[in-house]
Amino acid sequence: MVVTSQEQDILLRMQDDLRRALEKPPHQRRWVMVIDLRRCIGCHACTVACVAENKLPPGVVYRPVLEEEFGSYPNATRRFLPRPCMQCDNPPCTPVCPVHATYRDENGVVVVDYAQCIGCRYCITACPYAARTFDFGRVYTDGTAEAEGLILGRSRADDYERVANFEYGRPYERLRGEESPIGNVRKCHFCLHRLAAGMLPACTTTCIGRATMFGDANDPDSLVTEMIARTNVIRLKEELGTEPRVYYLV
Repeated sequence: MVVTSQEQDILLRMQDDLRRALEKPPHQRRWVMVIDLRRCIGCHACTVACVAENKLPPGVVYRPVLEEEFGSYPNATRRFLPRPCMQCDNPPCTPVCPVHATYRDENGVVVVDYAQCIGCRYCITACPYAARTFDFGRVYTDGTAEAEGLILGRSRADDYERVANFEYGRPYERLRGEESPIGNVRKCHFCLHRLAAGMLPACTTTCIGRATMFGDANDPDSLVTEMIARTNVIRLKEELGTEPRVYYLV
């Protein structure tokens, strides 16, 4: 039996779209994310998946889900707005960096070079979407015996929270040093390391309502191209000229 695109789970369709996109040179594809706000139930599964995938410390969140209550009793309800980095085509965060540590890579994704970043946080101020956070080096086990390496005689070097996390296709030590993201600005990067391995971003695969879609907008047959052509699509603060790559269906 032939399964049509309408009957196929959109996650499987996005995986097919991703395979086609990866066959093209980076400059020929345009990664975009589409979030259907009508499907988002505010479960925060995407936030948790992102934290786990990127091993984020306390205070560093790449994909918060904003919540708003509206209406009046007895007709009050809530709505939810997942807000990753917008991956702007005209990002206001990159030109303010005095050491050029943040820039758009060959995929058009705004990235941060941890080895170059000096932690001045100018980019945090410049971002109109509050999509950047600073890594102060905190861990969830601070102040506990676990953090001091007192349980089972383990050393601090064996602490899970201090072993390397994997971003941008390479490991970064959770120790204070040249390769560490501690003392640097961090942000969503569309899970570039997963894309390179042929996998969709963690937030996309874990969305239980299939509210998050990802793919190549330069592919006329992709799901995201179909979605952003709809009349109910918006982008946040596009009047600023940032040209965000995250679209919302309302």
